[in-house]
Amino acid sequence: MQDATAGDPISGLKWTHKSLRKLSVALDRRGYHLSAPTISRLLRWREYSLRVNHKRLAGKQSVGRDEQFRYLAQQRQRFLRRKWPVISVDTKKKEKIGNFKQAGREWRHRPRAVGMYDFPSDAQGKVIPYGIYDVGRNQGYVVVGTAHDTPEFAVAAIRRWWVAVGQRVYPWQRHLLIQADCGGSNGNRCWHWKARLQDFADEFDLIITVTHYPTGASKWNLIEHRQFNLISANWAGQPLDSYETVLKHIRTTKSETGFRCLAWLDTKHYETGIQVPLEVAAWLRVRPHKSFPHWNYTIYPHPYKQGS
Repeated sequence: MQDATAGDPISGLKWTHKSLRKLSVALDRRGYHLSAPTISRLLRWREYSLRVNHKRLAGKQSVGRDEQFRYLAQQRQRFLRRKWPVISVDTKKKEKIGNFKQAGREWRHRPRAVGMYDFPSDAQGKVIPYGIYDVGRNQGYVVVGTAHDTPEFAVAAIRRWWVAVGQRVYPWQRHLLIQADCGGSNGNRCWHWKARLQDFADEFDLIITVTHYPTGASKWNLIEHRQFNLISANWAGQPLDSYETVLKHIRTTKSETGFRCLAWLDTKHYETGIQVPLEVAAWLRVRPHKSFPHWNYTIYPHPYKQGS
């Protein structure tokens, strides 16, 4: 019963899992005639059980990972104490539109019939849900895109939340904290993301502070376990056969702690591969923080843009 690795040149083992039937055959060859239930009982007596792989080995971690987590929490608490808006943002997994099988189960008299295959060519389209989670109010907002997950789309989603919700619930506030992952459309090294945030700051005269989670730490982003998991549970087992179905399930997502979510469909086409010229990058008013400046920075509006 020693652990085996497929194709191990030293031990010669060529398999990774021994079923009860295979164990019974192997024991029979050695003169021990035991049934599968008996082997199962003996294995449990010896404290064996069927187990799955556990994702526990993080590998090489970013330098300053723990310190950055503490800094994220400090900045979040500082903004919340002052009643300033704090949002956690990220792009949820892309979904295909069509009568495709969706993970999960639902109470029904009989199973729902869905397509046997889920080829992208059979889809009517795709959805790119970009989420904004309001930490202080425990409220969610999702902009459902239909084109590409680009920095322009990410900032447009945040702007949509600010116009529809943020300005109303945080009147006269000039400070906004955005906590995001380290990659994707809102990556810390993406100048297009920062350039679009600069436009957003100039338009609404906002001082925008951005703090990024370290590489490989996206699962600790608040939006993952306070908003996205609830949405996934709400549409579990439901084929996303139309954009209206997607919006309906997002808008009806709620929790016992008072979480509610709004959704808006964005059908605009966003170009990919846009590069920010050096002169534009130099024009940005991005001020890195002393603590991990590659992860933390504040964007100030240009004075001549105010009120224009």
